[in-house]
Amino acid sequence: MELPGGVVVWAITHHDTLQALLADPRVGKNPQLWTTFREGRLPHGWPLLNFVAVPGMVTADGEDHKRLRGLLSQAFTPRRIAALTPTVEARTLALLDAVAEVAERKGEFDLREHFAYPLPIQVIGELFGLAPDQHDELHALSETLVSSAATPEAAIAAQRDLNALLASVVAAKRAEPGDDLTTDLIAAREAGLGLDRQRLSEAELVGTLLLMLIAGHETTLNLITNAVRALFAHPDQLRLVLDGAQPWSAVVEETLRHDSPVGQFPLRYATEDLEVGDVVIRRGEALLASYAAAGRDAGHYPDADRFDLARQPARHLSFGHGPHFCLGSGLARLEAETALRHLFERFPGLAPAAGERPEPIRSFVSNSVRTLRVTVRGATGNDGGTGVRG
Repeated sequence: MELPGGVVVWAITHHDTLQALLADPRVGKNPQLWTTFREGRLPHGWPLLNFVAVPGMVTADGEDHKRLRGLLSQAFTPRRIAALTPTVEARTLALLDAVAEVAERKGEFDLREHFAYPLPIQVIGELFGLAPDQHDELHALSETLVSSAATPEAAIAAQRDLNALLASVVAAKRAEPGDDLTTDLIAAREAGLGLDRQRLSEAELVGTLLLMLIAGHETTLNLITNAVRALFAHPDQLRLVLDGAQPWSAVVEETLRHDSPVGQFPLRYATEDLEVGDVVIRRGEALLASYAAAGRDAGHYPDADRFDLARQPARHLSFGHGPHFCLGSGLARLEAETALRHLFERFPGLAPAAGERPEPIRSFVSNSVRTLRVTVRGATGNDGGTGVRG
């Protein structure tokens, strides 16, 4: 596959092959393993540079990866995720109040902009201690970084501005520590957990914030949007969940398989020659994890293109596999299940707006649509009647 800038990689599209390679010790994440990167042959302003070169957990291997992942894993334990449930519930209900007002005034609203986006950015922003007025800037910059259409100049500017934004967050938390993950990471950076080998470098600190904040809202934003689109397109499946025959968790898992929020994620690198099917991936060549393709692999999933809540087994690779399995998967599931359940309870007549033809995001990393205009029919209030909840 040729990526933006004429960069050639191997796209791994079959489920079983991708699963095996994600856990293969002969495949690494350190960009120094990639011949093209090591020899300085990437084009100037390459828009995907932050995905492959930013210091942090996502680009580390071995003991470095274990050290960095260990610092973050305590923030995403099942117990800590469960403790966020009241926050997610409260923010979801508040957002539904707000979109009900927009719908009453305009007759429709953009579900992606007004609901699917603010919920995860508010939750991850609170977890990391971002100020509310920093949310939109973070989102705009992250969208530029995942865009396949960004010019080199735009990509360089976005990388610069995002690093400056996160540096300001770190400086603010150093001056006034809070009860958030950024403060915890700063403490680990400056105390080194008592062991020099576990010390978090300044570059790793900023790089970790960058990747966790982007992944912590972009993925869930796409997941909620894609789930609503799938339910619109498959009203028989929507009826199953509204009638209680299938749980909302089934909607989330089948959406992750059927329309993965991450289309393809760069990159991994062969540390030795690998025989994959009938080809050989040479040492130093790059691999692209094609999650969306793997989810539609007809060789692994019967009737793969059908959105089927009763599908067994419902396992998928959308959160990765192996040592780099997504730390935030539990939080994403909590947010998506909560959002979808309350959305359709509040608006049982939710439907696409007339003439809505959503355009795909211009990105092969982020997999969703740019807008999702919807109309509301039969909104229910706290009293069980119709109208806007007050």
